Amino acid sequence: MSFEKGDTVLFSDKHSEYDGEVGEIAQVAETMFGDETYTVSFEDGQEAGIPANALEAADEDDEDAEAE
Repeated sequence: MSFEKGDTVLFSDKHSEYDGEVGEIAQVAETMFGDETYTVSFEDGQEAGIPANALEAADEDDEDAEAE
């Protein structure tokens, strides 16, 4: 799946401190192989170089849970 700047996503990476958090796509970059990587901004920071397979489109339930 491809995402655009401003999309709200759920991040999944058990090695990251942001695992399971909802964030917003801050930047989309293309690698020299034509793949897209993403920089995602979270409430308390950001993470760069995230592949699309580590992201899911966040639904309203995810966003509401994050706001609490």
